[in-house]
Amino acid sequence: MKVGPRRFRIGSDWRAPVDALKALYASYPQPADPIPHFTVRLEATSLLRRFVRPQVAIQGDYTLPDAVPVSLAHGLLAAEMAVNLQMALGERRFLLLHASSVERDGRVLIMTGESGAGKSTLSALLAARGWRFLGDEFALVDPATGLVHPFPRPISLKNEAIAEMERLCPDAQFGPLIAGTPKGDIRHIVPAADAIARMEEAAPPALILFPRFGHAAETRDVGEGEVFVRLTQASTNYVALGETGFDALTRLVTTVPAKAIDYPDTETAIELVEALW
Repeated sequence: MKVGPRRFRIGSDWRAPVDALKALYASYPQPADPIPHFTVRLEATSLLRRFVRPQVAIQGDYTLPDAVPVSLAHGLLAAEMAVNLQMALGERRFLLLHASSVERDGRVLIMTGESGAGKSTLSALLAARGWRFLGDEFALVDPATGLVHPFPRPISLKNEAIAEMERLCPDAQFGPLIAGTPKGDIRHIVPAADAIARMEEAAPPALILFPRFGHAAETRDVGEGEVFVRLTQASTNYVALGETGFDALTRLVTTVPAKAIDYPDTETAIELVEALW
């Protein structure tokens, strides 16, 4: 499959995860080039575990030796985790930021923060209000140009955010409910057709946002030093890129303003984002 500038070949010991992945990515174009950037496999932990209480282990170009296998019922989640792992450990062309990103008027808003900050839900809500969705898991910053390249995978919604998005976006395409994962219930929402059709279109960043859910509404400035440190923590390949990563991150931090927002609910978050924009 192809997402933005990257192609993936995914194989499995079972049909179910591949079928689920094909259904989730049915609206994505087939790669014109058959040579993948990354290959992954979903393999049984043993011959017995292929048939009796099946367990899925992630293998491929890049692996984590101590990773805990997951149940076959969570095979789709394993496939998505496998794609994340290849990018996190193997990507060397772009500076990766663990962030959501959306675009409007030819400029990009990058949102990053700790797990539970609400950046995935916020990016989905902004996309439903006319912003172009660029990505939920990674923002791909080109070190040569500073542009943000789209990586519009299906958006991973967790727990209470699932019902909220089902209520606010009843016409959206949702993946199957994946219940009982280590992070609770998960369900994916497929990006709009425009986001997929334009996933080769990069754009310059205009604002870095650090959202935080569950607090009274507030907007704060964030200094360059703090932004730099927080983005090094949010990058999975900053160290591996060496001087290239340092230069790319320095340019991003010194040329793009940064703000932090606290918000008690999604409507307040949207209002704060629109006011800043």
